[in-house]
Amino acid sequence: MRENRFIDRNNRTINYLRISLTDRCNLRCAYCMPEEGIQCLPHPEILTYEEILRLARLAVRGGIRKVRLTGGEPLVRRGVLEFVRRLGGLEGLEVISLTTNGVLLADFAEDLRACGVSRVNISLDSLDPERYARITRRDAFHRVLEGLREAERVGFKPIKINVVAMRGVNDDEILDFARLSLEKPYHVRFIEFMPVGMENGWTRDRFISTDEIRDRLSRLGPLRPQEHRDMDGPAERFVLEGAKGEIGFIGALSHHFCSQCNRLRLTSAGTLRGCLFSDEEIDVKTPLRSGASDEVLAGLIQRAIETKPAGHGSLLQSPRKCSRPMSTIGG
Repeated sequence: MRENRFIDRNNRTINYLRISLTDRCNLRCAYCMPEEGIQCLPHPEILTYEEILRLARLAVRGGIRKVRLTGGEPLVRRGVLEFVRRLGGLEGLEVISLTTNGVLLADFAEDLRACGVSRVNISLDSLDPERYARITRRDAFHRVLEGLREAERVGFKPIKINVVAMRGVNDDEILDFARLSLEKPYHVRFIEFMPVGMENGWTRDRFISTDEIRDRLSRLGPLRPQEHRDMDGPAERFVLEGAKGEIGFIGALSHHFCSQCNRLRLTSAGTLRGCLFSDEEIDVKTPLRSGASDEVLAGLIQRAIETKPAGHGSLLQSPRKCSRPMSTIGG
């Protein structure tokens, strides 16, 4: 039987769906959202679990093989474990992964693993508790470390640590983060600071490219490239000599990976988005709630893939920001 595959107009296979479960978060990271005055979506405007499951089932039927659950912070949404259990029952879905800030991970890790989540990404932008508190505006560093330890204990593989590198904020910790991959089986991923959301503090002065980060890491020894796999994300993957883990670079601004992009995003507001840096969206919530058939909804998913932009252009030369905050789109 022929395998179903989503192919966009640029001949890219789209097999990876990122789902934002909520725009709410228990941190207030300076590069993501303001400390106060946040206008969260009213609860009735967020897709229900039943609606998400219906769309996910249709997406998997069409060719999606990997789903990543994001937020906001996905673990703050009530009933998330039962939802993940049901998601894991979708025939044809091969991988469920989770992006979290790690604050609640110690409480959820074992159950998430039992429900079918195999991979976890933990956002951690500093290894210093006081600096972490300044960046996130919350005192939760030690809870995140506890979550990391628990994730390792229950067998998530891989465990990825996402570091948004910002000049003058945390770039003096780049070597310390990289050394984690020597000691632990963690995949440490350095992510370029991106202009996402209307007020996230992005400036050229704070931007540090993955090329510069890689150059700094040369002090630790040569980086050996790793083969890119079918359902990998955008990171360029490397290993230091003798390391238990990996180092990855996500250079969305300085190194476009658009030609290999395999992702579609479902926002918590109920829209399908083909590119993080494009505000072109397809509303699926309204048809869902108006009684649309599976055929109509599947057609909307197909249209979102067919209209996926070829690329996002040079954001360094002409920075532009998404109108939606990252917490709604999904990190």
